[in-house]
Amino acid sequence: MAGLAQDPRGCDVLLEAFLTKTPATLDELRTRVHHALQRHPLCRNVEFDIVGMPRTRRTNWTISLHSVSGSALFEAHEIIADIQEAYELAAAA
Repeated sequence: MAGLAQDPRGCDVLLEAFLTKTPATLDELRTRVHHALQRHPLCRNVEFDIVGMPRTRRTNWTISLHSVSGSALFEAHEIIADIQEAYELAAAA
């Protein structure tokens, strides 16, 4: 790939950058989840809470869904999974 700085580790640098999650506060996560759910017609009435949890290999937060219809459950789960892959709960200052 022309233009990219070469690193002795090779492709590891690109993979590491791709897998790094963006830190976000609880308020930022709530906003992102809310807006993502609002974009899907079946998920507009889904209520949720964000729950911080001990850090695992994959995440340090999860969602507790409330008032979700059976027809929206799969879509809401997929939307939340995508957000969890991209963001981690930032440590409190």
